[in-house]
Amino acid sequence: MSIRTLTLASIQVAQARKVMISGRVILTAIHKTDVQGAVVVKPLGLEGDEQADPSVHGGLDKAVCAYPSEHYAFWRQQREQAGVAGIDDALLHGSIGENLTLQGLLETDVWVGDVLRFPHCTLRATQPREPCYKFNAARGAATEHCAAVSGQNIQAPAAGVSAVSPLLG
Repeated sequence: MSIRTLTLASIQVAQARKVMISGRVILTAIHKTDVQGAVVVKPLGLEGDEQADPSVHGGLDKAVCAYPSEHYAFWRQQREQAGVAGIDDALLHGSIGENLTLQGLLETDVWVGDVLRFPHCTLRATQPREPCYKFNAARGAATEHCAAVSGQNIQAPAAGVSAVSPLLG
């Protein structure tokens, strides 16, 4: 990875909850909300965050999900074209299900094994995110749109450290 200016735009977590998707009740934690203040990073993810299906989310190699803020304009356009933009026009950070919304680092700029350094935390990219049907349903997008803007799964450090929300500096 070349040296780039990377900004941690926001940190998000969610507890798993049941929602209706395509007429079925599904357990999901894709609806992440912004965290104010410090968040402890543990080997299995951020404190306060859950993954509803550990067979495809979470674990040591998928402890944290990062996503570029630059892709949000694309999703707003996709939602508008799918006729679901009025549901939540704002499309806040965390709406893609990511824990970390990054600015200045696209998927094309990061490789498996790259280390992301933050003021109080170091994380390592382990694999691209693989969007699931919950992602598609939550965004109002077709599956083929997901591969182009997938985000990154990240491995957390062995010992808990803190990542600080940029809103508090």
